[in-house]
Amino acid sequence: MTQQHPELAEEQSYIDHAYECLDASKAAALRIRNMTEADQGGTFQARYERNTFDAAIVKRLEELDLGDAALVFGRIDRVAESPDQFEPFHIGRLAIADEDREPVVVDWRAPVAEPFYRATGREPMGIARRRHFVIEGRSLLGIEDELFGDGHLGLGDDAGLSSGASLRSEGDGAVVAADSGLRGYSTLLASIERGRTGTLGDIVATIQGEQDEIIRSPQQGVLVVQGGPGTGKTVVALHRAAYLLYTHRFPLEDQGVLVIGPNRVFLRYIERVLPSLGEAGVDQVVLADLVRGVSFLRPGDDGDDSHAAARLKGEERMSEMIDNAVADRERPLREDVVLPFGAGYVRLLVQDSARIVKTAKRRFQRHNAGRRYVENEVWGVLAASQRDPEVGPRQIREAFRHTDEGRAILDAMWPVLTPAQLLHDLFGSKALLKLAARDVMGESDALTLFRPRSESVDDVRWTMSDVALLDDAFDVLGPKPGRDGKFDDADEIRTFGHIVIDEVQDLTPMQLKMAARRSLNGSMTIVGDIAQATGPLAPDSWDDVLVHLPDRRAPRVIGLSVGYRIPGQIMELANKVAAVATPGLRAPESVRVGEAGPSIVRAGSLDELPAEVARQVATMQEQLGGASLGVVAPDSMLPDLSEALTAAGITHGSATRTGLDSGVTLVPVSVVKGLELDGVIVVEPSRIVSDIEHGMRALYVALTRSTQRLAVVHADELPEPMR
Repeated sequence: MTQQHPELAEEQSYIDHAYECLDASKAAALRIRNMTEADQGGTFQARYERNTFDAAIVKRLEELDLGDAALVFGRIDRVAESPDQFEPFHIGRLAIADEDREPVVVDWRAPVAEPFYRATGREPMGIARRRHFVIEGRSLLGIEDELFGDGHLGLGDDAGLSSGASLRSEGDGAVVAADSGLRGYSTLLASIERGRTGTLGDIVATIQGEQDEIIRSPQQGVLVVQGGPGTGKTVVALHRAAYLLYTHRFPLEDQGVLVIGPNRVFLRYIERVLPSLGEAGVDQVVLADLVRGVSFLRPGDDGDDSHAAARLKGEERMSEMIDNAVADRERPLREDVVLPFGAGYVRLLVQDSARIVKTAKRRFQRHNAGRRYVENEVWGVLAASQRDPEVGPRQIREAFRHTDEGRAILDAMWPVLTPAQLLHDLFGSKALLKLAARDVMGESDALTLFRPRSESVDDVRWTMSDVALLDDAFDVLGPKPGRDGKFDDADEIRTFGHIVIDEVQDLTPMQLKMAARRSLNGSMTIVGDIAQATGPLAPDSWDDVLVHLPDRRAPRVIGLSVGYRIPGQIMELANKVAAVATPGLRAPESVRVGEAGPSIVRAGSLDELPAEVARQVATMQEQLGGASLGVVAPDSMLPDLSEALTAAGITHGSATRTGLDSGVTLVPVSVVKGLELDGVIVVEPSRIVSDIEHGMRALYVALTRSTQRLAVVHADELPEPMR
């Protein structure tokens, strides 16, 4: 007969008490808010203070709203003054105290909670026991204990446990001994094998030692997290953001934390992680979100860049080309200008315009900031060229600033430009491209950037490769001055106290410079996997990435070596592809063995392929029940696959429109990176390899998205590593 853990009822009672304290905290916060809302009068200062206080209460109420997430998920017993005395701490999602302000639950980010994630048999960190809870809602289903040192707290004597062993007990199961290098092995596996929901969940209850080392590492400088598929690098980076906000609340909350993802499908996938950890104020963006005032093409729209143009736009030398293009718009007049004024004339000679431009270039680092100086100097020279002592620069300015002649002089010498105007002019003129390419690149390279000029810059829809160029141009130009000639600080590039970049291996040098431009102090967490690099300028090592990022402090590179998500049988197949795609890079070690290995199915012909995919989807639905399934295919094949699924009566969604909210989702291979599903059907691997630069790496990515089942459906021959 199975044996129930002897302290299960006691721990359930404690968890019930913790929830009572949580509910009491919510009620108290609501009472205080109702009191402040009732008082709407007073001075401006009083209203400001009341609004600030109310915002703090609202934030606290948001933190206390846990939804379905467990409040408490573990406990540590710390050795006290006497070896026979132990001090318990219950670890949870946020700190909770009772009515006497005594702690009931310790926030997982607090220093006292660190041994819950880091203690080992060799380094117990002062604790005698670590306890993991299996929770559903508010109910405790099971307990898993790990004991350290000689003090077993009376739990392990009968089981004959050794130091550092693990004692596991289900609510209705037998007490069994286990020994694993992973923390809370049973709880971890239960969490991993739980069905996907379409959005990434937090791992706060099952963080492992190597992950916690990254989460709690010092804030300063650039931290690189190299992690293969299934190692949890994305969720670790997000937990690190939450940890840094907790540890450095001031000044990070004011400075801001920025998370940059590779695409909107990915952002939708991760959007709930930080709010579930009580941090809802973090900006989560794609790079295009950081460029204002322009419209961008969507994936698949006509007018996208050629491969050669996209590659060139990512190279660092584009920054020099933009500098040249701006310098080409700062130029003396080609001939003297004579304008009628009063009973005579005013003059601006070529040599005067050359002196003005030369001085402005020397004095102003950003182009638009020099416009006011150029204007004032032009008015001064024009005033000095006539004989009436009563007429000065102010009168000349009032006479000519709003005329076509006056604007023509200033725009010829030093036009006010937006990034879109600069690049619209540059890309729409072969002459300007050749001129800007001097000392940077050959004319043939420069002309790959040419595209027919639109009637208006407002009509241009920019490509994703243009994003970093527009940002670089803004860095050189600066904001446009207002009517009063002053600049609005709100128009400047916003900087952040910490930046997280996911899938960083796919960013080009220009995109990396764009991200670095937003760093206030050089503090960044960048995560990725060189083996999964599929961008147009895929790096060969992290040095190729770090050279474009802040270097105020020496960067740190930390690797994640354990694959938690992907079953071993799937990784075995994927690693054969990885060995060809990135020879020499070490693959993560999987800790799980799945119920079944990958199935590889060949369709009779390419025409029969969509129907075969639909059959495999139906089969996997039967195998996995209500699990989340994804059909990963070359982008061009998705319409035919959608028709086949519809014909088979299979309801499905598209990742680019609905995220992973549907039970079955069609996922273009171009956006699959970083996602995970219970079951995955990879379609036509040979087409994936041939259609995409670094296609073998893209195939490796596609094969490593599943947590339970993988099927491969093909009509063409399989790539060599899969045969």
